[in-house]
Amino acid sequence: MTRISGLAPRAGIGFKPEHFAPLQRHGQGSLPFFLEIHPQNYFHDGGPALAMVQALARDWPISAHSVGLSIGSAHGPDEDELAQLAAFLERVPTAMVSEHLSWSHLGAEKLPDLLPLPLTEAVLEHVAAGVARVQDYLARPILIENPSRMLAFSRDTMTEAVFLNRLARSTGCGLLLDINNIVVSATNLGLDPVAMLDAVEPAHVAEIHLAGHAVEHHDDGPLLIDDHGSAVSAQTWTLFNHFITLAGPRPTLIEWDNNVPPFHILLAEAAKADAVLTSFGPDAAAQPTETAHALA
Repeated sequence: MTRISGLAPRAGIGFKPEHFAPLQRHGQGSLPFFLEIHPQNYFHDGGPALAMVQALARDWPISAHSVGLSIGSAHGPDEDELAQLAAFLERVPTAMVSEHLSWSHLGAEKLPDLLPLPLTEAVLEHVAAGVARVQDYLARPILIENPSRMLAFSRDTMTEAVFLNRLARSTGCGLLLDINNIVVSATNLGLDPVAMLDAVEPAHVAEIHLAGHAVEHHDDGPLLIDDHGSAVSAQTWTLFNHFITLAGPRPTLIEWDNNVPPFHILLAEAAKADAVLTSFGPDAAAQPTETAHALA
């Protein structure tokens, strides 16, 4: 049985090149306990950027968070992106690989957004085939992230959690649970964020994302934008504590991609997450997380 594992249930940060020097000075062995990178930024055979990531991978576990496979597109995962991702994984040791429940390619055109999908039986079958294709090609399980949504489709036949739980059960993939995305989607769609979170089966969750969001104020209420440009919101922290209390610790990433703060501020956010994770004691925080799914 192939299991999704490799990261201890501690806090990590998204790597930004401006933090390479402080990371080198900081050293490994304390926060951050892992680093996340977007592999599409390193789809080349060499150069200083790739060398930087390879150097970090010697000291920190790496979680590769892909943004370009477009698993939900009509023609399935982008084959060129998939080949380049596989080549990247040959160059950089990677503990986990994740993608989004979204689509972003329309024929030969690549759109700069992660677009939502209808939650129907036909789409679930199509996405499951795409996930299976990626996992077979990479010869490893992947994680799928829940989306942030501004709209729902009128023909949806199931909730997001039901869709994701069934996807995980049918393909053996894990879930990357983005709790900020739950806050954003619940606010924008008028849903209950606690109910959304409670409906996700914890056994499928192999990593968590925490991030900030922007708020636009309109006459009919606030619109939340998942921009990863600020500190984690109080509501997101509350939901994170709620999930960890029920499900136990998971590897947790602070995602801060825009308006990137100084290194010490990012570490302070990670320390807040790590304090929650380690409150379960040293035994809970010492072992890599595993899900019980075999690679399909």
